[in-house]
Amino acid sequence: MNKMKYDLVIFDIDDTLMDFAISEQAALQNAFMDYGLPSGFIDMHDSYRAISRILWNDLEQGKIALQDLGVERFRRLFLEHGTDKDPQAFSASYLDYLGKETHLMAGAVEALEGLTHSRLAIMTNGFGEVQKARLENSPIGSLFEHIIISQEAGFQKPHPGIFDYAFSKLGNPAKERTIIVGDSLTSDIQGGNNYGIDTVWFNPENKPNTTGILPTYEIHDLLEVVDIVSGVPAGRRAGRS
Repeated sequence: MNKMKYDLVIFDIDDTLMDFAISEQAALQNAFMDYGLPSGFIDMHDSYRAISRILWNDLEQGKIALQDLGVERFRRLFLEHGTDKDPQAFSASYLDYLGKETHLMAGAVEALEGLTHSRLAIMTNGFGEVQKARLENSPIGSLFEHIIISQEAGFQKPHPGIFDYAFSKLGNPAKERTIIVGDSLTSDIQGGNNYGIDTVWFNPENKPNTTGILPTYEIHDLLEVVDIVSGVPAGRRAGRS
């Protein structure tokens, strides 16, 4: 067998290995039903996504803690829609439901099965108990050597602190033989670039990159990761096509 180009592959979870949109919708719908708001998802989802996007960007920039984000998004949402539900209790219900949602992205299982000769790890900014539950309940949970969670690291992507924490847990692997795969340019790709490791931007919808953040590779199918890790010329090298 040929020597692999990368020994360690670090994966993001949401919208990389797991379909977050489907998971979020199911969890929100269940929580809204529990709180007597059967049309809550239809009425509030657009507002929720806009609020959530702002707060997750704030999290990446260190402007808000994850635990505060969990409640603040629903506090703002209910204030905007004139709903008197308790945002803290609603957040707990939502996260409980979210932990049970394990919808995988197309090609996730096949890609991971093709990487059996590499070390695999997870790095996520998500809620620790939720992400662990989702992985444990999925077919892929046992495939990872470590699950690196921002809450435990004390830093979130793209901060180098979470990478220091991960590399310590993983025995300080060689940076030149480590790669991170994720869907977020500002989180996964910026973080990997800052830390000096190669990056794979998973972009299944072929979205334009208007950020100025350049990944090492851009792919549209998770199976392309297998060729990249193996050293086969695959994926598009960003800015070089």
